[in-house]
Amino acid sequence: MIITIDGPASAGKGTLAAALAGHYNLAYFDTGMVYRAVGLDMMLNRLDIYQENLAEEVARKLTFEKMMSLSRNPEFRGPQGGKNASVVSAYPSVRAALLKMQQDFALEPKFSDGRPAAGVVYDGRDTGTVVCPDADIKFFITASPEVRAERRYKEFLAKGLNISYDEVLQDILARDERDSTRSAAPLKPAPDALILDTSLLSAAEVFAKACEIIDSH
Repeated sequence: MIITIDGPASAGKGTLAAALAGHYNLAYFDTGMVYRAVGLDMMLNRLDIYQENLAEEVARKLTFEKMMSLSRNPEFRGPQGGKNASVVSAYPSVRAALLKMQQDFALEPKFSDGRPAAGVVYDGRDTGTVVCPDADIKFFITASPEVRAERRYKEFLAKGLNISYDEVLQDILARDERDSTRSAAPLKPAPDALILDTSLLSAAEVFAKACEIIDSH
């Protein structure tokens, strides 16, 4: 079984995806990690993220092992890491370079320890429209910008990062604008996606609703 979970930043995609993968014993692939890895690799090597040709070169050299290594850097999930990921993910050449890596995982999904899995839960933008358009079940998770900014702000505070709520909100709004207006696969639900607004729902309530849909499927 292949399940995709799409939606804007901090809507609750990762929380739901991880919970579903554990509940149904499926592999888990956070597709946003590939773009964060490219963006962070460029930042660490002082490369201009606004140069598409440089971003494409980094993307073509990215391996799963390198991605996991970069993910241990504190900036990987930080505000700058998110901004860099949003910028490089808008480049068609970068998306093309990384798409096959993501799609191939569905052919032979594996757990992190290498064991084969019966399916995979994809977490990330465009998973239901571009990465796996033939997925068995597609979710599009959303929430108001203010709610998403509050969630992200609390995450940053818990990590000890010095940033204000207003800064986080402005970053969320800017990312929404970039993601929804980019020429390459603008952020939008797949025609057959099931839309869940999590603004007024707890993580447990969102999980229960998703399980009800999956079980009926």
